[in-house]
Amino acid sequence: MIADQPSSKAEPYVGLRSYTKDDQDRFFGRDAKAYEVSVMWQAHRLTVLHGPSGVGKTSLLEAGVLPALADKRVNVLPIGRLSHGSASNPVVSPERNPFTLALLSSWAPGESLTGLSGLTIRQFFRLRGSRTDKYGDPIPILAAIDQAEELFFDFSHRQRFRNPFIAQLAEALDDNEDLRLLLSIRDDYLAPFMARAEPLRSGGFAASVMLAPFRDEEALAAIREPLADTARSFAPQAAEILVRRLRTVRLHDEGSPAAHSVEPVQLQIVCSALWNSCPLDLTVITPEYVERHADVDRSLGDFLDQALAQIGHEHEIPVDRLGAWLRETFITALGTRGTAYEGETQTAGMPNSVVKALIDRHVLKAEMRSGSRWCELQHDRLLQPVLRASGGASARPGSGQTPMSAAQHLRVAEQVLADGDLELAGTHAEKARRTCGEDELRIRAEIESFLGNLADTAGNWAAAESCYKQASQVYERLRDTSAVGHSLAAAGRVILHQGRPDEAIAELLAAVGRVPGDLAVQVELAIVLWHTGSPQAALPILHSVLSADGDTPVALRVRGAILADLGKPEPALRDLDRVREPAEPATIAARALALAELDRAEEASVELEAALLGGRDQGLVAYLCARALSRMGDRARAAQVVREATRPPLTSYQRRILADLR
Repeated sequence: MIADQPSSKAEPYVGLRSYTKDDQDRFFGRDAKAYEVSVMWQAHRLTVLHGPSGVGKTSLLEAGVLPALADKRVNVLPIGRLSHGSASNPVVSPERNPFTLALLSSWAPGESLTGLSGLTIRQFFRLRGSRTDKYGDPIPILAAIDQAEELFFDFSHRQRFRNPFIAQLAEALDDNEDLRLLLSIRDDYLAPFMARAEPLRSGGFAASVMLAPFRDEEALAAIREPLADTARSFAPQAAEILVRRLRTVRLHDEGSPAAHSVEPVQLQIVCSALWNSCPLDLTVITPEYVERHADVDRSLGDFLDQALAQIGHEHEIPVDRLGAWLRETFITALGTRGTAYEGETQTAGMPNSVVKALIDRHVLKAEMRSGSRWCELQHDRLLQPVLRASGGASARPGSGQTPMSAAQHLRVAEQVLADGDLELAGTHAEKARRTCGEDELRIRAEIESFLGNLADTAGNWAAAESCYKQASQVYERLRDTSAVGHSLAAAGRVILHQGRPDEAIAELLAAVGRVPGDLAVQVELAIVLWHTGSPQAALPILHSVLSADGDTPVALRVRGAILADLGKPEPALRDLDRVREPAEPATIAARALALAELDRAEEASVELEAALLGGRDQGLVAYLCARALSRMGDRARAAQVVREATRPPLTSYQRRILADLR
């Protein structure tokens, strides 16, 4: 019988979670690699840290590299990510690059989203300015993006922002010679990233660092050293037995043991289980104790059962189906690991959102082979646990699980949305709505905003309007005027998509009234005025915004587009040239129209094709391109472009202008 457990505060191992900066005193086994990465990062324009899933890249950065740089003459930004911590903020403009906004908000966590919205990465660093030491020499800026593979598995409507985002990174590196960028990425996404990373490498000075599983001496340090500040220690040879067990596996009953390096995830799982098995009065963990209690297969079996139960609960798939699928797909008749090709939406009949969850929880891993992604079990050590995985006819989703709270449903919805499963995200968000208590006002507001964003993404404007308005009412009760203003602005935008221009203007005016100093909301009002047929009324608002902040990119883009629409190509190009690279499709289309107005047809054609390539289905892009095509005499193609615009459709004002050109 297991005695009372030590307090969680005394736990020297972190289990499945990644190490953070606060865990640096118990992070061991990676000193040499942390030093290598820190040196490479300081010395090179671009450093790529890569390794398999679960090898500890995030932990290395947070608990190894950042502390190693603490006393160096460098300006280190917080570790960046490409996905928002929350997807419940109302989306004011779907044209803004979501990867850029997520990254900048993680690099500058104290800044408001509206203050960062519309900035390019280059502009972000220009606004931050440079720092110098006491001798006047510039201090290098170290910026990192962790889990850069998120650039590739986001849901489809964001994929068009991928290449412009990479172009922004390259532009920032070219513009700031003190900037050093580090990208951490899984091995299975390294090849597709490198295929698109030529702009980043064009300036030279690139380096790569591979992070592999533990060697024996590294594993021993990771096992022994965290106990230094506890009342326990390992006796001689006790940790060595644990390492041998972690790196030895029989592939099948008649086979001979095979030696492997030690997987950090498995080390943490087994060490955490061993620690929690110790009686409170045990001070020395002997080889005999390890022999009796360090059951690697049992620990991994418990880990697998828990992972399958959680994934089944989140994705509403019976646990027995998950276990059977793993056995049938990834274990051969000889008892060895098998592989499965990852298709566009499914892998061996299982939705890819579930496959990604299994990879994130270190059950599966993926590798690139001959240009395709193939999945397999994370390690041979999981063969026996998968064969014995729990689950039967009664193992339904959520069986034995504590009912999830509204906040938990919302967090799961955000996670599966990042995995690209809009339908399942909606299911969990609706469950969050149903289980939300009357007194959980903040969660209710976030749920309504999240559902509004989902409906907006799906083109269900009426549902999005209802959700945004509900969110604004709850935020009103919370007296969160900023959130009220942003929710009203989002509602105004989707109202316009439904063909109700007067109501859209009223919502935006109300939004500006709530947050009069928010330049982003003022720009949204200008956009709605323009799209409803009042471009002349929109211009003074944009002039005012640019008087307050002359480098506001979105204001320059919109003013340039309006000037092109009004037949003023020279001032239009002056604005558009200031935000030319990298530009959104609507900005490129506005340049095409301005160039066409100046009878520079060849240049206009190049811009027009680029705009249609990135935003053919967008109403504003179609409108501006159709106007440019009409100006160049190709009215048949202009009509075709208009027919293809659906997200959102053209406004009545835009259709009227185009009709007058026929």
